[in-house]
Amino acid sequence: MESVTPILEFKKTCVSYTKQTMAVKYVSAAIERNTITAIMGPSGCGKSTLLRAVNLMHNLYPNIHVGGEILLNGEDILSMEPIDVRRRVGMVFQRPAPFPTMSIYDNVLSGFALNGIKLSKSEKDATVERCLKSVALWDEVKDVLNKKGTFLSGGQQQRLCIARALAMKPDVLLMDEPTSALDPIATKHIEELLLELQKEVTILIVTHNMGQAMRISSKSMFMYLGELVEYDDTQKMFSNPKDERTKAYLTGKMG
Repeated sequence: MESVTPILEFKKTCVSYTKQTMAVKYVSAAIERNTITAIMGPSGCGKSTLLRAVNLMHNLYPNIHVGGEILLNGEDILSMEPIDVRRRVGMVFQRPAPFPTMSIYDNVLSGFALNGIKLSKSEKDATVERCLKSVALWDEVKDVLNKKGTFLSGGQQQRLCIARALAMKPDVLLMDEPTSALDPIATKHIEELLLELQKEVTILIVTHNMGQAMRISSKSMFMYLGELVEYDDTQKMFSNPKDERTKAYLTGKMG
């Protein structure tokens, strides 16, 4: 059986805030295409820091240094232009954050405007419909596309943010606790949506919610103090963790 090239690969990836403080320490892991990978661990363990390195968000802060390699389809992200990376790697944050001055329609298309990509009216209409349908929001908003994105409920706003991230047809979708600000029903809708979306995009999701990791991810990473302690099939990790620290976290003995 021939080996499959991972869509994303961390190779001794490090993130340091100062020369003395390393927030992510030599993480190596290969992420398979069209999977959902959960990144878990106690607060401050480096989960979000690792995630943000994948779309070069740390470039915004001159004191943060990212070392090692992060390969996207075999190409090192760290030597690419941020604008090129962000076309291929979408990001959805913890709190729903549609652009407040923009309509629902313009929110979906904002990535094109930011990247200076011009679309015809028919291309814009088709993209908005495709993306809103893919997040099961089209039927709810098709008659109010010119209203502000902030007019929507929290769960709808988060689906709009996912639609916005999908508009550029990224290879990878990064999600930083995307349901932590939502109620249980909205959370269930997002989880069902992610299971559907993994057919077209590879998803990395930071989550504190172990039930969520069990429900939607096929692979899980457990991080502790900046290190990747364990990376395995989610079911295997939950039923038989290899490391005592993973076991302590999964059984609630570690915060």
